[in-house]
Amino acid sequence: MNNYIFAGCDTVKLAEKYKTPLYVMSEDYIKDRLREIREDFLDKHPKTMAVYASKAFLTKEMARIIKKSAIGMDVVSGGELYTAIQVEFPMEKIIFHGNNKTIDELELAIENNVGRIVVDHLEEMDIIEEIAKKYNKKVHILFRISPGIDSHTHKYIQTGQVDSKFGIPLDEKTIKAAMEKVLKLEFTELLGFHFHIGSQISDNGNHIKAIQIMMQLMKKVKDEYGFIVKELNTGGGYGIHYSEGEERKPLAYFTDSIIEEIEDRCKEYELERPLVIIEPGRWVVGEAGITIYTVGAIKEIPGIRTYVSIDGGMPDNPRPSLYEAKYEAIVINKAGEELTDVVTVAGKCCESGDILIWDLKVPKVETGDMLAVLSTGAYNYSMSSNYNRIPRPAVVMLSEGKDRLIVKRENYDDILRNDI
Repeated sequence: MNNYIFAGCDTVKLAEKYKTPLYVMSEDYIKDRLREIREDFLDKHPKTMAVYASKAFLTKEMARIIKKSAIGMDVVSGGELYTAIQVEFPMEKIIFHGNNKTIDELELAIENNVGRIVVDHLEEMDIIEEIAKKYNKKVHILFRISPGIDSHTHKYIQTGQVDSKFGIPLDEKTIKAAMEKVLKLEFTELLGFHFHIGSQISDNGNHIKAIQIMMQLMKKVKDEYGFIVKELNTGGGYGIHYSEGEERKPLAYFTDSIIEEIEDRCKEYELERPLVIIEPGRWVVGEAGITIYTVGAIKEIPGIRTYVSIDGGMPDNPRPSLYEAKYEAIVINKAGEELTDVVTVAGKCCESGDILIWDLKVPKVETGDMLAVLSTGAYNYSMSSNYNRIPRPAVVMLSEGKDRLIVKRENYDDILRNDI
């Protein structure tokens, strides 16, 4: 009987040591992706910058790993920013996003000298200017623009379409108001524009369309306001492998075409080539993680299906119920056995929608077997909850065949900590 080996470690032994459910992350895999970013983007193309989209997966240890790399980090909340502050992450390499940043969050960002704040609506400039004046600091900003691109992904992870809660609409009246306003500010300096068209994108066509639109905007603001865009942040959203038919493409598939399109349009419009920024998140950590569970109840409904229940589910992975996300999984203590059965993997929550995987091919499954769901490194731990008052799992990091605990398992007292 063969156990499943992940990142050089026996997953059954990990489950026995740390218990289940258990998030497992491979530092080796993460470093491979960071190396690819450096070699195939930063070193390959001049005037470039890369930041890790930390909402995909962020702990203090993950922030330390990014800190040691050649890239920066984007944050979308005060909590993510505070995590970076706690590990003394270089603030000049931080980009702060968010469609509704609070005054307290902006205070934290400006007081700690974040590199850039991405402005999502016009009124935000007034708040930034007031706080910057209070601290007598020059704050660098980018405008997040909605380019009107409908990316072909789940509607809940589209962000660049016309009807979006994100960004400044790309219409003449709004752009005019934004430019006239920002150019009068004393403590707030506009560096350029940002866009992000969505997540889990497998084709570079929509990135190219968005860049064509943004380059036209760059020409417009130069012609009408004499404003030279110094930076163009092209977001991220590069897809990974979750299930059959999906694949993680090399970073260069996206970035080479992005750079080529920008440079071609700069020549055509006689524009100065801006600093080009990318923001990969899922692409860095998605396939670096697995989640291990123990099988409990097995319920066969003759002629219909067999439900195999696990000791986790929606609280540690809400993506299937939220996005109809698809996953692959392995019975880790029977990794070499023939796949003879088809089962549905059910979570333990009191919700009919708490199903992790429909129709999974497995060997004969018994109570006490262990199951690893693959490609759970992004948006699992970061979106986890205590629904049904279930404690969050521990997180273990693997490196060169060795394991270390980076987040302790919660217990019932942790859940009650803030109750009064």
